[in-house]
Amino acid sequence: MSSDTRLPLGAPLPGWTRRAAPQPVTIDGRYCRIEPLNIEDHGDDLVTAFRTTDESSWTYLFIGPFADDAGILNWLTESANSKDFIYSAIIDRKTGRAAGLCAYMRPDLANGVIEIGSIHYSDALKRTPATTEAMYLLMRHVFDDLGYRRYEWKCNSFNAPSRRAALRLGFRFEGIFRNHMVVKGHNRDTAWFSILDSEWPALKSAYEKWLAPENFDRAGKQRVSLTDMIAASRG
Repeated sequence: MSSDTRLPLGAPLPGWTRRAAPQPVTIDGRYCRIEPLNIEDHGDDLVTAFRTTDESSWTYLFIGPFADDAGILNWLTESANSKDFIYSAIIDRKTGRAAGLCAYMRPDLANGVIEIGSIHYSDALKRTPATTEAMYLLMRHVFDDLGYRRYEWKCNSFNAPSRRAALRLGFRFEGIFRNHMVVKGHNRDTAWFSILDSEWPALKSAYEKWLAPENFDRAGKQRVSLTDMIAASRG
């Protein structure tokens, strides 16, 4: 008598190939536009935007708050020149000014994995459709254009607003990496979240329905929440 003693493996990926490295990209949306971070184009706007940002918004970032405008500008310049992260400025189409930034981080080309992070919004941009659309546009580029398999979101485990944002955007919580980093002289336990390529079609549909003009009344209030639309798309 013979028996199959082969150990189980993950799902086969026939034809899988190494993915292209992400490049700085410009993407137009209805509420915002994504542009490669450039100090000449965005420096003044972002210094002005971040000068008055609530000080607590810097708590869980790797940098800040800064004592003066020069400190903010130095940080933005270093970010724009980064060889490791690909920073994007978020342009608010209402004003035509840069009002936030974020970055593609730690691309793993062999495995098709990338992280979105270093997200910082001006107070005026927070809780507007533009921030959700920015996350959607960058996510769409990764899955539809670059063909990645996994999109990650990580944050300090104490960062409740970031954790809520990840769940609202459709990321799934995967757990806590204990003693993951030392940030500003403190231990950081990191909460990990992800979206997989298999989950993307349903999420994409939910995003597009939520961002549609008819989902907002004349005062700009949403008629149906993104959370509810994502839940419905997942059945």
